[in-house]
Amino acid sequence: MATIYDCSVQAELLTGMRLARVAIGRGELVVMPTDTVYGIAADAFSPAAVQRLLDAKGRTRQAPPPVLVPGIPTLDALASFVPDEVRALVAEFWPGGLTIILPARESLSWDLGETNGTVALRMPDNPVALELLTETGPLAVSSANLTGEPAATTAAEAERMLGESVGIYLDGGESGTAYETAAAGTGSTIVDATGLTVPGGSLTIVRHGVISDEAIEAVLAKAKQAS
Repeated sequence: MATIYDCSVQAELLTGMRLARVAIGRGELVVMPTDTVYGIAADAFSPAAVQRLLDAKGRTRQAPPPVLVPGIPTLDALASFVPDEVRALVAEFWPGGLTIILPARESLSWDLGETNGTVALRMPDNPVALELLTETGPLAVSSANLTGEPAATTAAEAERMLGESVGIYLDGGESGTAYETAAAGTGSTIVDATGLTVPGGSLTIVRHGVISDEAIEAVLAKAKQAS
């Protein structure tokens, strides 16, 4: 039976994090809190683990998971090109609820699904998630729910939906509380920055989330004035 570890209790946090590291290393799945919703995580560089994640959610390869990273420097390690506008956005909103789609480095030995050569990257603003990411490296992470169901905002909700398909559940309390103006459980805002790789191209907001369109547009306008 899968175990839920209460990360507000030091002993359970230490045990849960240790076992989560082991599980990721074995290609197994872990549920962890983030600043938006709970996520189901797998080793981003293990195609078998990523497929296990998709299977657990009932998702196809046409819906590849984003990759969560422990810090801004990882951006250049995973993306082949990072426009100045994107650097301005991550300086403003990372760690936080902004996912950015960029061209992936061709040298990366991973298979996230049908990505068309891109990768969706985010640095979450949650201490449990960041600690795990620091120890494991980038993780493929999708919302912890079955496809078609609401994203879990507690570890118990995630366990109800995903059950034994996940080995370790890290309970960091109710998610979404980092964003006072947004409803708890709202996902990250997703922007596609691949258009900025061509002259005259632009960034597109593909999913509205906890970071408002207006806030993104304000940062882009400021970056344009500075260039």
